[in-house]
Amino acid sequence: MSVEIVQIAEQLAREKGIPRDIVIEAMEDAIRTASKRKYGAHKNIQVTFEGKSGEFKLNQLREVVENEDAPGYEGPDTHMLLSEAQKLNPTAKVGDFLAEPLPPIEFGRIAAQTAKQVIVQKVREAERDSVYREYIDRKGTLVNGLVKRVERNNIYVDLGRAAAFLPHEHQLFREHYRPGDRIRAYIHEVRDVQRGPQIILSRTAPEMVPKLFEMEVPEIYDGIVEIRAVARDPGFRSKIAVRSNDAHVDPVGACVGIRGSRVQGVVTELQGERIDIIEWSSDPAVFVCNALAPAEVMKVVMDEDESRIKVIVDEDQLSLAIGRRGQNVRLASELTGWKIDIITEREEAESRVEEFGAIAREFMERLDLDEEVATSLVQEGFTTLEEVAYVPLEELAGIDGFDEEIARELRTRARDQLLHSALENEERKAALSVDPRISQLRGLTDTMVIAVAEKGITQLDDLADLSTDELLDMVGNGLSRKDVERVILQARELAGWFEE
Repeated sequence: MSVEIVQIAEQLAREKGIPRDIVIEAMEDAIRTASKRKYGAHKNIQVTFEGKSGEFKLNQLREVVENEDAPGYEGPDTHMLLSEAQKLNPTAKVGDFLAEPLPPIEFGRIAAQTAKQVIVQKVREAERDSVYREYIDRKGTLVNGLVKRVERNNIYVDLGRAAAFLPHEHQLFREHYRPGDRIRAYIHEVRDVQRGPQIILSRTAPEMVPKLFEMEVPEIYDGIVEIRAVARDPGFRSKIAVRSNDAHVDPVGACVGIRGSRVQGVVTELQGERIDIIEWSSDPAVFVCNALAPAEVMKVVMDEDESRIKVIVDEDQLSLAIGRRGQNVRLASELTGWKIDIITEREEAESRVEEFGAIAREFMERLDLDEEVATSLVQEGFTTLEEVAYVPLEELAGIDGFDEEIARELRTRARDQLLHSALENEERKAALSVDPRISQLRGLTDTMVIAVAEKGITQLDDLADLSTDELLDMVGNGLSRKDVERVILQARELAGWFEE
């Protein structure tokens, strides 16, 4: 019988792919459960497997107590008096557990059925745990399986040791599978649920694209070529940014392969999805230009505070840069992490003319200049009154058509205007009862302080309590989101929010 038990344990372990010790432990639990049915459920029965003999030993454990009045004493089935214990073991003391051997039990029909149920349950739990540990380690990898069935557009896949689930929303729109078809997918998620591990597959995850290239391109597998970023519109188009760790290896060429053989393998697996392979660059401007391929970029203007970049393209490149339904620019933005605005050269020129015109009109109005003089200032790069007021005199006099007298007069007018504006702002702030500490916040101009005060925010605590979006609405386009966040943080520090 003992030899048969060991053989059964080893066979179960092999079939279920779990350690032999787990099966032995399950058998010990089964025998313990059956023993309690015979000797009493209240008894503390210990079952141990003797590896050499292949037999299960039964022992009843009883705790040693001083006398029957000792706290917790429940009777002779679970406790043993010290005097009785020392007859069996002279060194016994209170608190010890003494093991007394029990005769092996003969399994009747009911006991055998109970033992079998316990073994099956334990083995099933061990098998589930083994499968979970195996697949949680494989999360983020590709697996191959067979389609078992398709229900309501959801696909159930047999992976061999486990069953997996490919939801409808994780399938490519062109795909149709039938039972028995082979399928390759990305392990998107592994959940430990009551019924056993639930393995969620995906064929739309962006991470699937690099895994496929890793299989097709030895340079990626070896770490010579590295995929730095991925953006994907599943079933339609993907962009991957690659770089080489070896100056002698072209990363784009390695991924494309001879006559496109390598990239074609990925395209075929993804049911014809278009793959754009671009070279990664640490320079954001270069990276954005590469990401917008195949469109050609003429010029870029970067706003690092807002992580926004304006891209200027030729008229005939506009539709190519934007892509069908905005797909190309959307994927390029996702790939680079920059917000991308695309305009044509003509639109950029019109915008620049409009901006220059607005600055010139302000100079004409506030400095009492004619259009020719104001335009000359703008063309020389002057955009604010502060620049005119405080630029070195010789620089201003060096403008074509200006002399030292004109330059001095321009500076005087600009400074008078700035002083007049400052006095008006102070009067307006006083009339609105603005907390003086608000004017101390770096980044807020007097115009912004007044605009905020006119919305009812006149005290420092009120400003500190605003959200970023609320303050952005009040100050308009004068500050970026990051600048507004810094202003609010300053206000909270100045108001003492972070003090003990």
